[in-house]
Amino acid sequence: MTNNNFWNRSVLYEMNVRQITAQGTLRAAAERLPFLRSVGVDAVWLMPVYPIGEVDRKGSLGSYYSIRDYCAVNPEFGDMADFDAFVAEAHRLGMKVLLDWVANHTSRDARWLSEKPFDWYERDGHGEAVVPYDWSDTAKLDYSNREVWRGQIDAMLFWVREHAVDGFRCDMAMLVPIEFWREASSALHAVKPDIFMLAEAEDLNLFDGAFDASYAWEMHHIICDIAQRRKRVTALRDYVYADMARYRRTAFRMMFTSNHDENSWNGSEFARLGDALGIMTALTFVLPQSLPLIYTGQEVGYDHSFAFFDRDPIPDSCYRQDAHTELYRRLTALRHENAAVASGDACGSFVEIRNNAEDCLMTFVRESGDDRVVCMMNVSPYAIHADFNTGIYAGTYRDAVNGGDFELDGHVERDMAPWEYHILTK
Repeated sequence: MTNNNFWNRSVLYEMNVRQITAQGTLRAAAERLPFLRSVGVDAVWLMPVYPIGEVDRKGSLGSYYSIRDYCAVNPEFGDMADFDAFVAEAHRLGMKVLLDWVANHTSRDARWLSEKPFDWYERDGHGEAVVPYDWSDTAKLDYSNREVWRGQIDAMLFWVREHAVDGFRCDMAMLVPIEFWREASSALHAVKPDIFMLAEAEDLNLFDGAFDASYAWEMHHIICDIAQRRKRVTALRDYVYADMARYRRTAFRMMFTSNHDENSWNGSEFARLGDALGIMTALTFVLPQSLPLIYTGQEVGYDHSFAFFDRDPIPDSCYRQDAHTELYRRLTALRHENAAVASGDACGSFVEIRNNAEDCLMTFVRESGDDRVVCMMNVSPYAIHADFNTGIYAGTYRDAVNGGDFELDGHVERDMAPWEYHILTK
């Protein structure tokens, strides 16, 4: 898929336009871009910007994922000129823009329902468009009809050709045939060779000619379980090795402590991860193949679970840099400056250092050429006495998160507080 060094050390940001500013518009959201760039964000994934259906609408404003028209902008957010201005500002700052794409279904009053043939949608015994799952505001498209494939691809190409988008985050990608995604990806790459494709799914075949990146849902559930004392770090260690074995080296795995689903339906990252939030955030930046994600509000430590179907914006008074901002700045700098923690085809090696507390402590090294990152991470709610030998990795390092020099002795013996971690660069 995409052979572009841009993504090997990039950090992705998911923008909830409805909630990121008091105005809830693309114009206002564009004013946040310089701040996000200063935090170290390289690319912005916009939640769906399209008009939302009114039939069976949920809440006062409806679901982003109930789309009435694939080739228009939701008037709630502005117009197409506002969208183009947003993309232009992102590009001026050196950032890429991904659009959220919902291929599985439309709203129940979508233009396609009235304008396209009857067989573009799956139908029930009464001839009504099928409702997938309990998404009562949506209508299921029928991918046995090749014209649906063409309609979807043409709509995606519209945004690439006419509005300069750089890629797509594809909603519930596993519900649509992989053959469709391969065809779509091929058509998009023919127009824009460095297009980037992110799947909201974990299926292994996603990387067979279709996607560059997929969600690391399993990892997210594991880190939540560890934070809530349902699992130990051994589960995370097992996951890391299994994931490296399952996926090809060029595959990106989007790792996160929050996103729009987790935040709105399962609570903020503060509620889910508690005191483990810092170390779990750091892990999303240093594990192999990671594409780290920051969700709206995380860049300023906003502890809130957003309403999904209504306006629930971050107050301007709360959009201020704080300790969480500084942590992200240091982690994004770590990723930008150290080839050892790169992903994709440039992925650095991953070597564990054995230690005396492997049910709590992860000690590992990432290396690429002369660049080295050593991680000492007490991924547990317990104070521990760490004891391990560093061998060839001993030396003087810089602590990327806490600052200052760090002397890594050949034999390390030290007390570590719950959730304490050090990321050492050389």
